[in-house]
Amino acid sequence: MSTIRVQTAQNVALEYEVASVGDRILAQLIDGLVLLVVSGVATYLIERATIGAYSLRQNLTVVVVGLPVLLYHPLSEIFFNGQSLGKLTRRIRVTRRDGSRPQLGDYLLRWLLGLVEIMATFGSVATVAVLLNGRGQRLGDMAANTVVVSTRPPEASAEAVEATLLDNYVVVFPQISVLTDPDMDLIRRLLYQSLKRGDYLLLNEVANKVKRLTGISTDLIDEAFLRTVLRDHAHLNAPLQ
Repeated sequence: MSTIRVQTAQNVALEYEVASVGDRILAQLIDGLVLLVVSGVATYLIERATIGAYSLRQNLTVVVVGLPVLLYHPLSEIFFNGQSLGKLTRRIRVTRRDGSRPQLGDYLLRWLLGLVEIMATFGSVATVAVLLNGRGQRLGDMAANTVVVSTRPPEASAEAVEATLLDNYVVVFPQISVLTDPDMDLIRRLLYQSLKRGDYLLLNEVANKVKRLTGISTDLIDEAFLRTVLRDHAHLNAPLQ
């Protein structure tokens, strides 16, 4: 599985493992199955409740079935941090290439192009684009400057990953100096525990707790923020050369 290395505006090097084509296809199939079951049940209930009322049945079907199916992907990604049910199952997520969380317009842009490259062409255009693009992006990702990455924890140890600094590394959040070594050890354990379990509520709670304790305000997504905090701590506590 390929990786991409990006440089954020804060001079932080972030390395992401790009989601595989197989994971993305499986995520789409899972989402499709969920939508098929839910829409089938909803359609059946509507038909039972509107016997003899054809016009009402049509209107309800459009509102209760059609619109949710059409808007499922952008709404789920907007409200669930770049993940649909399929993406959550396959442990992949949409993020911006600079490590920040996509904005509303980013989600909508990749969704609009997805109507053509995924729905209208049964995913063939999107698959070809991902395979040909060196960063695993389909056309919608390229337009929105987003990428789908794996949320599985890296194989390397936390200490090895977080201690890898740029030669010209500059501490991003000096406020973390108020945190103790035991605090950082707990943050490290909780970060990798939440990633391993796919527990993004825990990840968000840890990030918010760190922000409250330090007074830090940032647009970085929770995982990138906590990794940056760990890197800052490793840099601040590195022995002088």
